Amino acid sequence: MDTNINKTINAGLLAYGMSGKVFHAPFLHAHGGFNLKAVVERSHKNAVNDYPNIISYNSVEELLNDKEIELVVINTPNNLHYEHAKAALNAHKHILVEKPFTATSEQAKELFELADSVGRQIFFYQNRRWDSDFTSVKKVLDSGKLGKLVEVHLRYDRYRNVIGPKAFKEKPVEASGLLYDLGPHLLDQVISLFGKPLSFHKILGKNRAGTLVDDYFSIQLSYPDSVNVFVTSSMLVVNPQPGFVLHGVNGSFIKQRTDIQEEQLLAGMKLTDPAYGIESPSKDGLLTTIDAEGNKTEEIIKSETGSYLPLFEAIYQSITNNKPYPVTREDVLIQLEIIES
Repeated sequence: MDTNINKTINAGLLAYGMSGKVFHAPFLHAHGGFNLKAVVERSHKNAVNDYPNIISYNSVEELLNDKEIELVVINTPNNLHYEHAKAALNAHKHILVEKPFTATSEQAKELFELADSVGRQIFFYQNRRWDSDFTSVKKVLDSGKLGKLVEVHLRYDRYRNVIGPKAFKEKPVEASGLLYDLGPHLLDQVISLFGKPLSFHKILGKNRAGTLVDDYFSIQLSYPDSVNVFVTSSMLVVNPQPGFVLHGVNGSFIKQRTDIQEEQLLAGMKLTDPAYGIESPSKDGLLTTIDAEGNKTEEIIKSETGSYLPLFEAIYQSITNNKPYPVTREDVLIQLEIIES
């Protein structure tokens, strides 16, 4: 990435579980404009194994008291996002917050006002905008080959029929359940494409034995010109369906949800590896179009290369050069108002 580095931003992570280890640390380390200075690790001190020069603080308060840290990544449990975001802003830090940003739109608005009052920026970690499968979908939409859209489906399915160990996801606390877990991913992708819906209808379900929170959701969103968008997620899908199904008057596009970055990072692949972010050709999308005479044409659409590094570049440019961050406050408020309704 061609980045003009004129300032180094010291960054800190509030946790070093999977999120910190996979989704944040490698990118902050790889981007020349950031220095991954510190992390919070309450018990196991693992970060030093990956980043020998990192400081491991014992508490959030210790990290926030580090005057050199300018950007704080809030990747703690969902129900703590608001509390930790507020504390970081009051410590005069810029913040990058995992999804869901907060549990409610009212909390979000309060944090926006606080950020403005202390002169710091809020960044939303909606990394799925940079997935290879989603960027492939955007490429097809931008091509115009589908014609006027009729129907769009986005799915994010798993099969986990047991109650997981993470209380913040499985207990009926603030911002728990599947809607708060995967809903922000799907809704942000839709909002980034189509904006605010004219209306929406939401269905929640509880299907696993003993579950205390929703493990299924489906939301229908209506847009102008009779475009209907459906987002669905379930924890009980044995045979996952395509992640993206788009139908227009001139064609259809089918794409699996196949971004490989998480899998590669978990396996220890470096961002500099030539294979990073590249899907298997077997996962390419299928575009089927029809002409005025009714003749159908099938075209394999090669997947785009996925990379979350542009998200961190956007943060860097926003802090150093005041460039707009692509995920806006309005986007997040629309998302939260749908989730909390």
